[in-house]
Amino acid sequence: MGEIAVLFGGPSPEHDVSILTGLQAAHELLTQGRATRAIYWTKLGGFVDVDPSLEASSFLEGAPKGATPLTLTVGDGGGFVPEGGRLRAAKPLALDVVILCTHGGPGEDGTLQAALDLAGIAYTGPSLAGAALGMDKLAFGAVMIASQIPTLPRVALTASLEEVGFDGPYIIKPRFGGSSIGIDVVTDLVAAKARLGSNPHLAQGAVLEPYRADLADLQVAVRTYPDLELSAIERPLRSGASGEILGYTDKYVGGAGMASAPRELPAIVSTEQGTTIRSLAGRVAEAVGVRGVARIDFLANASEIVVNEINTIPGSLARYLFIEPLVPFSQLLDDLVAEATARPTRRYSAAGADGLVLRGAATIAAKLA
Repeated sequence: MGEIAVLFGGPSPEHDVSILTGLQAAHELLTQGRATRAIYWTKLGGFVDVDPSLEASSFLEGAPKGATPLTLTVGDGGGFVPEGGRLRAAKPLALDVVILCTHGGPGEDGTLQAALDLAGIAYTGPSLAGAALGMDKLAFGAVMIASQIPTLPRVALTASLEEVGFDGPYIIKPRFGGSSIGIDVVTDLVAAKARLGSNPHLAQGAVLEPYRADLADLQVAVRTYPDLELSAIERPLRSGASGEILGYTDKYVGGAGMASAPRELPAIVSTEQGTTIRSLAGRVAEAVGVRGVARIDFLANASEIVVNEINTIPGSLARYLFIEPLVPFSQLLDDLVAEATARPTRRYSAAGADGLVLRGAATIAAKLA
């Protein structure tokens, strides 16, 4: 029987929040007496094995003292390999499952998921495809439209864009970002294009949406194992400093990630609104292939509800939202681990590559002639 590893950090703007989520999970596993490892992913992209009982302050300067460097190897017998001594060959850590607490960047866009698939490591949360779709706001919006799920229109913001197709003011978002980092509100297209050169979070792409001051934020989490289950509906509260949009500070700067953010929980919504949101959340989960725990964000007023985006590895793993019925954090983690082993992500196969094409092929030189 191997250990459970919690992986957190990473080269992402959400690095610090990921540490908080990871330590929450690691401490809970230790409390339950589970054999637990903690793998810290540094800002520069290295992996190190750390004490799972550490506190957040231990990571202020990067990898804490006593950390053991790890190498992620892929292929047959792959895994997280510690530095080996001279007299012995290093072997991969004996891990049953890796709980991913990696917010944003390569930890949530499919990059890490692809590497773990190639290494044959079971992990929690979205698959490669699910992570990539959830992180790409333009693609996610297109899937919502194709699935006839109400959402706001959005277009790719580029320097050559001439016609938006909807009126301003506009909200600009990093196409491949999350958690309100790099988001801004502008009055017109000229101002939007100016942000392309001044906002580093837009370097890999940006999307433009209509800014609707009449729509407020509502959120619900979904977990997929053993069965699809929705959390209570939450209304996150905006601070006075960022009243136009729900900002990064609103969400995370409170000491415990999303678990300490100001909110109305359960949100005070009409019965009709609650029913609509829960129905839409189920449709979104099905359309994008949610795995693990995800949070679906809505925008709503008294007469309109639209899907805004999805967070496939939410802050604090959305543990604070499961209050109706109550799901203890230990059960949430147990179910994530069980799903990771019972419903593994993609495993590659060479079935059909039987050499028939190679046996019938002429020389490569002949094919190039």
